Amino acid sequence: MVVKLHEQLTEWRRDLHRHPEQGFLEMRTASIVAAEVTRLGFDVRLAKDVMVEDEILGKPSDEQIAAHVKWAVENGAVEEFLPYFEEGFTGVVADWDSGRPGPVTVFRVDMDALPIVESTDDEHVPGKLGFRSIAEGSMHACGHDAHTTIGLGLATLVAEDPENFNGTIRIVFQPAEEGARGAKSMTEAGVVDDADFFIAIHIGTGVPHGEFVSAANGFMASTKMDVTFKGRASHAGAQPEEGKNALLAAASATLNLHAISRHSGGTSRVNVGELKGGGGRNVIADTASMKLETRGETSAVNDFIRSQAENVLRGAAVMYDVECSIDIVGEAISCKCSEGLAAMVGAVANETMGITKVHNADNASAGSEDATYFMERVKKNHGQATYCIFGTELAAGHHNERFDIKEDTLPVAVDVLYRTVLALNGRE
Repeated sequence: MVVKLHEQLTEWRRDLHRHPEQGFLEMRTASIVAAEVTRLGFDVRLAKDVMVEDEILGKPSDEQIAAHVKWAVENGAVEEFLPYFEEGFTGVVADWDSGRPGPVTVFRVDMDALPIVESTDDEHVPGKLGFRSIAEGSMHACGHDAHTTIGLGLATLVAEDPENFNGTIRIVFQPAEEGARGAKSMTEAGVVDDADFFIAIHIGTGVPHGEFVSAANGFMASTKMDVTFKGRASHAGAQPEEGKNALLAAASATLNLHAISRHSGGTSRVNVGELKGGGGRNVIADTASMKLETRGETSAVNDFIRSQAENVLRGAAVMYDVECSIDIVGEAISCKCSEGLAAMVGAVANETMGITKVHNADNASAGSEDATYFMERVKKNHGQATYCIFGTELAAGHHNERFDIKEDTLPVAVDVLYRTVLALNGRE
């Protein structure tokens, strides 16, 4: 069945790659997903039914959302479903209830793109073959176009022969994974509260083509902050004493953030990635802003680094007599995969054509992932959860303007996930 899907998978992936949408703006993408899973016969829940508004982090402004609605309409959003997503609540949850007793097995795929200008190099395959991003400044540079495609492929196979399994198969199409912003609101909406098994996926991440990781354990807890310092402007020559220098406060904070003590409980990180301030050479700067993140090998380590960071930020504000506001715009926790589920999925992959090697655990640091919110909730409710990686050949690393995947990975990934459905929910 997967073989005949190959052409459709490629078509979906290239269409999504050509029309990338950033976090909470996945209106065209979500409308297409909703239309397809509805057509297949899934029970579908959308938008505010699967997202808690107060738990959303880093949502775009109302102006950005309104502007993107127009873009989505002009670029092929499905008219029937677009209204559900026009406020920036772009989650989709698709359920196939067999009507027979059995486990609830949940798969999570993400949909969002990155704020990157895609390469125009002559050798860049999406450009050569006509599916380079048409949304200038946005790009699928992390493979989420492939993840969404894999979710649609899995849905197709489930719908084609539903008599093969018991229980419920659920596919969660999550917005805003980048910046760790989307999963928390869906977790708090209860979309995995009844899950017996939960599987999140990713492609690439340095894993060679044909290889498979059934338990990626290296994700770090993380907090993303947008910080604003507000002071008072004054002429730097005539009345410097009248000013309150927000730029100096931000600069002092930046240096001291990078001096935060490490933690014996595990690896930690802090980084100021953006710093802006001031408005003129001879003006005491009255505003400054920064974007920073903290990370920790465990949630406890990250909580320590975050707390210290907030102390540094507020201390710098006090030192320069300015105001400081801290906005948490993204967050992820740490979570380890369930060994039993990982071993089972690994065994399935080991028997799947196209998989040449299976790694049952990968503990190397792999950045951060907000799928950990889903995983931790499932485990706390006595279910099992794991995070799987499908290796693929990459044209360039993740978050690079020349990023591209080997599309042969798509049917292999769908095959592994469908075989996993049969292993967990199959009828005897």
